[in-house]
Amino acid sequence: MIKRVLQNNFSLLNVDYVKLTEKWDYHNVISPYYRIYYIDGGSGEVSDQTQRLQLEAGYLYIIPSFTLCNLHCTGYLSQYFVQFFEESVDGVSLFAQRRTVSKIKASPLDVDLFKRLLEINPGRGINRSDDPKVYEKNIFYREYQELNNRQNLASYLETQGIILQLTGRLLGQQLSSRQEMPSTPVKIAETVSYILVNLHNELSVTALATRVNQHPDYFSRLFKTFTGERPVTYILGKRIERAQYLLATSQLSYSEIATRTGFDNLSYFSKSFKKITGMSPGAYKKQVYKVGFTL
Repeated sequence: MIKRVLQNNFSLLNVDYVKLTEKWDYHNVISPYYRIYYIDGGSGEVSDQTQRLQLEAGYLYIIPSFTLCNLHCTGYLSQYFVQFFEESVDGVSLFAQRRTVSKIKASPLDVDLFKRLLEINPGRGINRSDDPKVYEKNIFYREYQELNNRQNLASYLETQGIILQLTGRLLGQQLSSRQEMPSTPVKIAETVSYILVNLHNELSVTALATRVNQHPDYFSRLFKTFTGERPVTYILGKRIERAQYLLATSQLSYSEIATRTGFDNLSYFSKSFKKITGMSPGAYKKQVYKVGFTL
């Protein structure tokens, strides 16, 4: 029998039931957290860089973290939603191979899971004030982190279980559309973990290859085989993802974020950030604030 240890867990941000209007209309959204929606009325649309999906009653949708997307309500839309951060022991996201929006037909159990999630996590919605000083994002992140810490063990475990079930249902849809990747070699998996905890340091291909006793060219080809990207491209992407997370959850200056994510100077950081996300760090920070906290 194969024994598998789950490497991923989740940190709840928001869960709520809301009724939306045409004001729910956002473009080029990239968030450092996941969104799962269950639509129970009305209609809308969600799109990523490769597809456009109708938001319709009776379906579940997932938007993985760091997925560029557009959100639109065509007049009226009611939905249950949950937003959460993913944490991974090995630093590899469940959706690392395919960060796209997915849609599946909801079951009665899915609806019950959302209702139960709301029941054991009261007061975790977004709109609780019209005053921007009250719902300033960094304050809210700290508040929700504290709420997670205060949660009793039974509710915490049940919350984790529900998010896992909902995520698993939608991950299955992703996996069914592609072949499973072969098992990642230990040296590559260990290198990925090393990269993710050392993003603030210099990370050359030669140094990474030397750590695992491989020739740089062979190491680079092997790395691409199992991650889909060359080491330099992968490292840059992860640095920008970390920067997105810090922009959304902290009040660090752009220079401090650049330093913490391994960029030599602010100019190179800003240029790289815009190249990958399509917007400047400042524009991204404003976008996360607007979309993440004003449904």
